[in-house]
Amino acid sequence: MLQCAPLWKLMPLLILLGACNEKSVAPASVDDSHANEFRAAYSVDRNQRQHRRFPQDDIWWTAYGEDQEWNFRNAHQFFPTVNVYRGGKISKLSSKPNPAIADYVVDTPKGPMTFDELLHSELTTAMGVIVLHKGQIAYESYPRMQDYEMPVYWSVAKQFVGTVVRILEERGEVDVNLTIEHYIPEINKSDFAGITVRNILDMATGLDCGDGDYGDWDSCYYRYSMTIGDGFRTDDAEDNPYEFVANLTGAKRMEQGQEFSYSGLNTFVLAWMVEKITDRSFQDVLSKEVWRHIGAESNASYIAPRYGVPMTHGGFLARLRDMGRYGLLFTPSHAVVSGHQIISDEHIELLWSGGRPELLTNAGAPSTEVSGVKHNIYQWDVIYANGDYYKGGWAGQGLMVNPQRDLVAVFVSYKKIDESETRVEPVLFEILESVYGGSAN
Repeated sequence: MLQCAPLWKLMPLLILLGACNEKSVAPASVDDSHANEFRAAYSVDRNQRQHRRFPQDDIWWTAYGEDQEWNFRNAHQFFPTVNVYRGGKISKLSSKPNPAIADYVVDTPKGPMTFDELLHSELTTAMGVIVLHKGQIAYESYPRMQDYEMPVYWSVAKQFVGTVVRILEERGEVDVNLTIEHYIPEINKSDFAGITVRNILDMATGLDCGDGDYGDWDSCYYRYSMTIGDGFRTDDAEDNPYEFVANLTGAKRMEQGQEFSYSGLNTFVLAWMVEKITDRSFQDVLSKEVWRHIGAESNASYIAPRYGVPMTHGGFLARLRDMGRYGLLFTPSHAVVSGHQIISDEHIELLWSGGRPELLTNAGAPSTEVSGVKHNIYQWDVIYANGDYYKGGWAGQGLMVNPQRDLVAVFVSYKKIDESETRVEPVLFEILESVYGGSAN
């Protein structure tokens, strides 16, 4: 079995191509967590102070350090949101702590530390981490947030769109080999016209509209960002993202299907397609198809800064345990959270074996033998040779599922002002590979 390469070495390519830490305590057990004493997430003074510190003349999410930490936990306070609704009984998650995770010793700039010590140290910006193995919580910690909070997951949100498209595809409502204007006639004169749904899913459009230099307000991606509302708007910004896509020209860089180029605009186009097919807002489709069926503890939501349009490329807000419940849908333990199999075996197999490695290698990524990366697919960043399916978010969020090992991990964090934080992702991946990589597990 190939060992997976540390993803932090690969994410610059995947992305560019394409402190007031209030004390918090994890619940003693999962089922009685709501009976624990309520602890406020922050003080009145800090709440008022942070609102006054919110950027007024620049992109809000470029405020780092303690400002970013608070902003990521409280995006619902300064942006309108649209709900993703839960339904039915809460699916209770039993707890079976695995000390091998908490006690795993890692090397740090300040010497050896256990994983638990590291998360609570000043070296990291981890807000919350949860690991589920065989449907049970093996590790859970909230070093810089309360367990009931709903932080932003940034680009982790993209894979929800890929999942919904696949659900519709399996019903015969989407043919990913057709070009996108078949489903969205409004873009028949756009640079997106002629691009297949599958190439949009796999970030292989050939368009020059990739995420990357967020400081370039004239770039294709940033102009899109202004239309959906998460970028600081200038006077000449277009009104809404639908019109932006319909009128997009001059962005063609190469033939479609040749190489990976990461862009949240692709995710928006796919969500628009879902809306056209279903005649429902995307958040309602996600509610209907997924969130109402996982026994979630809470509604989730999307940031929707302009006209109620959900920021499907990155504005998802949810509790960590509910993200863990969602992750279980991709594992043999899916019955823990849902009475029916939402993510089919064929879906999981497609993600594992249906990718195109040449998209990454053509874009300059190392081979599977060197990196441990098989491919990207359907809005997932990486399918690893060790069985990990991974989707990361800007500034330190992540969802990992491993169907073979019946494993799920979710984490959220933020950036320090000098970006010197020890990242959660590579450390957690190292631990899970060590603890669950053997056949005995």
